[in-house]
Amino acid sequence: MEQCPICYHELEVRDCAPCDDCGWDAKEINHLNQGIHTYTTYEVYNGLQLTLCNFCDVDFGSYRPEFFGFSNGKRIGFQNFAFVKELVDPQVTKDKFCPKCSMRLKFLTFLSAVRAMNEK
Repeated sequence: MEQCPICYHELEVRDCAPCDDCGWDAKEINHLNQGIHTYTTYEVYNGLQLTLCNFCDVDFGSYRPEFFGFSNGKRIGFQNFAFVKELVDPQVTKDKFCPKCSMRLKFLTFLSAVRAMNEK
């Protein structure tokens, strides 16, 4: 994929920490290297999975309902997550990143899928 699934801006490749939400940020790579965060994969919404750090997982509910395309005020929060696995040896990986949306492709793909589900 060469374009952002949300805004269609050209994606760039960058090093990312394992968190699909904040892992694009260089500060999070420093946190990974310092062992500050743990990383867990969850089923977040209708079978869709994300790997999140132990800050983003509890903060996830702060996203406004409209961001995910909910019109009924529904929020997705930690209480809705189903544990899949904890990352034992988290590493820096490459992912694509949208500089316009300030999000990595894994999160943008999740966002696009949730919005599509909510269009129905």
